Amino acid sequence: MLWCYVFMVPAAVLAGLFTFYPMVMSWYYSFLDWTGITVERTFIGWGNYRELIRDPMFWGAFGRSFIFMLVGTPVQVGIALLVAIALNNQSRRLSAAFRTLFFLPTVTTVAIVGVVMTSVLSVYHGPANTVLQKLHLIGAPVDFLGDPKLALWTVLGVQVWKNVGITMIYWLASLQTVPQEFYEAARVDGAGRRQILTNITIPLLLPFAVIIIVLTANSNLHAFAIVQSMTRGGPYFSTQVIEVFIYQTAFVSTDTGGSPRLGYASAAGCLFGIATLFIALIQAWAARWLARARRQLR
Repeated sequence: MLWCYVFMVPAAVLAGLFTFYPMVMSWYYSFLDWTGITVERTFIGWGNYRELIRDPMFWGAFGRSFIFMLVGTPVQVGIALLVAIALNNQSRRLSAAFRTLFFLPTVTTVAIVGVVMTSVLSVYHGPANTVLQKLHLIGAPVDFLGDPKLALWTVLGVQVWKNVGITMIYWLASLQTVPQEFYEAARVDGAGRRQILTNITIPLLLPFAVIIIVLTANSNLHAFAIVQSMTRGGPYFSTQVIEVFIYQTAFVSTDTGGSPRLGYASAAGCLFGIATLFIALIQAWAARWLARARRQLR
C-alpha cells in the first residue's frame, strides 16, 4: 500500500506546482494592484473585480468567447455526426482513409494551423481568394482576417475545421455501441435509412450526445491558441476572446503608454475560471444522467 503513495508523489508534486499553486496565487494576485514586474504591490481588495464589471473590453472579450462556444459547438457537433454516420461502415471503400483525413487537423499543432491558414486566407494572392475569384464567386479579394466583420467568423470556422475530427471520433465510438441486431431487425421490417436514423440511431445516441456536446463546448470556450496565432485579437479587438484579453492585460501593454496589469488580468482569469467551472459541473451532471440512461436501456 505504501508503494501506491510513493508512485503518486511525482504526479502530486507536478499537479501542485503547475495546477493548484497557480490557481491559489491567481486568486491572491486578483486582489492586488500589481504589474507583475515591480516590487511594489498594493492590496486593493475587490477593486479589480469592480473595475472588470464596468469594463466593456472585458465583457466584449467574454461575449466573443461564448460566441465561439454557442455557435461553434452545434456546427462542429452536427458536422461531426454526419461524417461519423457516413464513415461508420468499415466495409465501405476508403472509409479508413477519410477518417484519417478528417482527424489529421486535430493532431496538427495549433500554431502550424494558424500560420498556414493565415497564408491560405491572405488577401494578397491567398489560395482561398484565388479560387473564389476563378469561380467568379467574388469580384475582389476578401480580407477574411483584416475585416472586423469577418475576422471572428473566419477564425471560428478554422477552429471548427481543426477540431471536427476529435468530435467525429467521439461519435464513431458512440455508434459502435449500437447493436447491429437493431439495424438488421429494422431492415427486415422494411425500414428505410431515414427511419433507421430517426428511430434507432439518434435515440440510442442521445445519452452520448450530452457528453459530446459538453466536451466540445468546453473545447471551443478555450480558443486562445488559434486566435493568438491568426489575429492576436485584432483587427480592432474584433477577435479578442477572454483568454487573449487576459494574456494581453497580464503580459502586454494594451493601453497607449500603459503597462501590464497582472492583478487585473488575474481577476479576469478568476471570473473566467468560474464560468468554466460551471461548464465542468454541467459535464458532471451529464455523466450521471448518462449512467442512468444507459441502465434504463439495458
